[in-house]
Amino acid sequence: MSRHLIAPSILTADFLHLAEAIQMVNQSEADLLHLDIMDGHFVPNLTFGFPIIRQIKSVSEKPLDVHLMITNPDRYLEDYGDAGADWLTVHLETCPHLHRTIHRIRDLGMKPAVSLNPHTDVTLLKYVLKDLDMVLIMTVDPGWGAQKFIDASFEKIRALKQMINDSGSSTLIQVDGGVGEHNIRDLLRAGVDVFVVGNTIFSSDNPLQTISNLKNASK
Repeated sequence: MSRHLIAPSILTADFLHLAEAIQMVNQSEADLLHLDIMDGHFVPNLTFGFPIIRQIKSVSEKPLDVHLMITNPDRYLEDYGDAGADWLTVHLETCPHLHRTIHRIRDLGMKPAVSLNPHTDVTLLKYVLKDLDMVLIMTVDPGWGAQKFIDASFEKIRALKQMINDSGSSTLIQVDGGVGEHNIRDLLRAGVDVFVVGNTIFSSDNPLQTISNLKNASK
């Protein structure tokens, strides 16, 4: 199996000690730091805005993987680039002109990714797949951390992997929601390249070891 990436999500971290959580990730085998941006409209939760992202960027040694769960993301693409996003994920469900949005993200110097809600068909990405660095399959309903993995996600992952192979693209597959040591090997076999992991890491008694276990799951 190819070497996969681990992206700890700070959504379930202790925000009273966020700097310490980020320093832990800096010291770990993780590859990215995942930030969930929610607007209370597209999803029923609110998280944080540009000032917090800038502060996180100032201390993170890992690239920032920013996932926008917001309506009208086109209005803010440049702002997220300025705040420090390295990867920027928008939801297909919120982008009426997805091709334009993807290329704007790349023009701003970020790596473009598109996320799909659990009910959204992966075939809708057929005509933009080669333009993407990554596709994020939501394996829970977006909006909250520590949810149970949706088993039907495996079918979507395999279908997307077949689309990528058929297109000859190098697009990565990312999953977010209910991921842990209990299912990461099955997800690797299905074709996942990048794992967003929140509660499994930040509720662990030894988060550094948990990240290491996840990173080395294919061995």
